[in-house]
Amino acid sequence: MMLAPGPQRKLVETWQTRERPGSPQNLKKLNNQDFNHLRSYYLSKGQLFEDGTFPAHASSIGPQLLPEDTLRHITWRRPIEIQHNPRLIMEGVSRFDIVQGEKIGDCWVLAALGSLTLQKHFLENVLPKDQEFQDNYAGIFHFRFWHFGDWVDVVIDDKLPFLNDKYLFVHPRTRNEFWPSLLEKAYAKLRGSYQNLHWGYISEALVDFTGGVQLHLDLPASIPKLEEVLKAADKSCCLMGCTTPGKQSLGNTEWKNGLVKGHAYTVTGAREIPYKNGSEHIIRLWNPWGHGEWKGPWSDGSAEWNRVPTEQRRALCEEKDDGEFWMSCQDFRNQFSSVYICNSTPTFLDFGDQHNTTWFMDTHASQWIRGLSAGGSKPQNAEAFSRNPQYFIKVVDADQKENNVVVSLMQKPPNNAQDTPKLDIGFFIFWVSRTSHYGQQVWQFRCGLVLPLYRY
Repeated sequence: MMLAPGPQRKLVETWQTRERPGSPQNLKKLNNQDFNHLRSYYLSKGQLFEDGTFPAHASSIGPQLLPEDTLRHITWRRPIEIQHNPRLIMEGVSRFDIVQGEKIGDCWVLAALGSLTLQKHFLENVLPKDQEFQDNYAGIFHFRFWHFGDWVDVVIDDKLPFLNDKYLFVHPRTRNEFWPSLLEKAYAKLRGSYQNLHWGYISEALVDFTGGVQLHLDLPASIPKLEEVLKAADKSCCLMGCTTPGKQSLGNTEWKNGLVKGHAYTVTGAREIPYKNGSEHIIRLWNPWGHGEWKGPWSDGSAEWNRVPTEQRRALCEEKDDGEFWMSCQDFRNQFSSVYICNSTPTFLDFGDQHNTTWFMDTHASQWIRGLSAGGSKPQNAEAFSRNPQYFIKVVDADQKENNVVVSLMQKPPNNAQDTPKLDIGFFIFWVSRTSHYGQQVWQFRCGLVLPLYRY
């Protein structure tokens, strides 16, 4: 849960003494692998690291992602075997470095990753700078992800899977730049296999890359001032992504308008620009395929740009087949099914006012066990309902100033088994009472976790 309890002095002091959300301190080490220790050991031995916990083997791909005969023909190569002068990063990190592979449906990961590249303060958490191919190279790299309440350091070797001399999964646009492929491999290791990156939810990747909370907005439902929400989120340095309607599948269907069915995109900008005798709200998006763009109004070279002042047209509209494009907010609302906004603190709810807002985070963990800590899918009485995990929240209404509350629910699989079926759970927030506390109005709420089939 992430709460905004208001300007109480005690809570402000508590915030200052707690670790700031989104900051990877007190790192946990996946499989107890210490990057610095392992690199030093293999450098001293003059050998290249080979990761026995995520080996260059079909087991790391996963048994169901590809046919068995295809798995037998996969080879694993290090960047030093592919390029004469491999680099982890060249001339900075950009979303345009990423090109999605054809053999895996992980657009949800890459769309979130594309958004991550726009927010350097988050990117530095995920992609440590203490590694390269030129200095202290021992075939070992590491990346960091937020995983169910903790930042986790994930160590990998740099062997990448190939099929018929082509990258099996994500590949860089620049031939000798390898951060996209290695980061994807580290995330696959965290999730258990590449197979576990095949189809998923962009909301999960956004949280794993930031340690924040995310807001999900359904489209094309009538969301008041959607354009203002997106502009505020953009101003607040949020990560943003969206999805088109339809189920995810390989060989995605491309509609006549250039969009892809059941596909994830990155929201890379939101602007209000002069247009004709008024203004227009436009949204910029990026396709993690690295190509394939919207063909409707406000697309590259469309007639709408001729009615925009020259200076702004040159600054915003680039006619490149790089997967990035603009569209009107209304078309965005009509063509996409969901939009996701994520930040370590939900500052966009305050419309970008990051300096005068104090947020306080609190986390509660519990188990959902039928008959013990859960009332079942449809509790029949108050006693059964009371077994559901419940928490009380107090929000102080100081000086009639509005205070926002954000509640985020996350389900952790037992023993971190990513392929474990997830329970269909949800939560409700109930107003309990309004009392007076030292001259301030205090709103009390009960947050009860219940199955969405039940309405109390």
